[in-house]
Amino acid sequence: METSLYLPVKAFLENAGYTVKGEVGGCDLVGLSDGDPPVVVVCELKLSFNLELILQAVDRASVADEVWIAARVSARGKGRESDKRYRDLCRRLGIGMLGVADSGEVSVIVGSVTPMPRTNPKRRSRLMREHQKRKGDPAIGGSTRTPLMTAYRQQALSCASALAAGPLKVRDVRASVPEAGKILQGNVYGWFERVERGVYGLTPAGLEALSRWGAG
Repeated sequence: METSLYLPVKAFLENAGYTVKGEVGGCDLVGLSDGDPPVVVVCELKLSFNLELILQAVDRASVADEVWIAARVSARGKGRESDKRYRDLCRRLGIGMLGVADSGEVSVIVGSVTPMPRTNPKRRSRLMREHQKRKGDPAIGGSTRTPLMTAYRQQALSCASALAAGPLKVRDVRASVPEAGKILQGNVYGWFERVERGVYGLTPAGLEALSRWGAG
């Protein structure tokens, strides 16, 4: 699975000076530098290099300063990474290629030298905000078919944790979760119920969510 590539590639980008988190804004990995403004790096994962991986990388060009693709290298040396045409295409597009060996060692096949154009600043800003608002790195890059632990879900879980002992006023929950009012009223996941004006409690779904994920 693509998730097996996540930790080696994450470590590679962290060694390059980026704070890396998985599954942010639909991207397998997103790294931010410490600069102001930060450099945004996106990496997409696949078990093997193919056209779909390049198409994903081209789509990420609108939000990232650097785009990389990463895949397992063929033990027999017959994978796309050995195809000069594939490597040349990545160079022309400004996409970097990372090869991941079975040992977990990551090697640079094509460097991401050419800056890719940023054509969608709003989407880039959303990606950065989601990365910066998440606590830790709760989602493994390459994950599919499982609910993602987004920054919003983390905050909703914090609200649920505050209400675990019983209903509270919004202002009391807001003391630990600044956006509690919007989250409780929006009730996206069906975890909260309005007990009376300005007071919210947990639904059975909220209790189940706390049992599954903890306090966020």
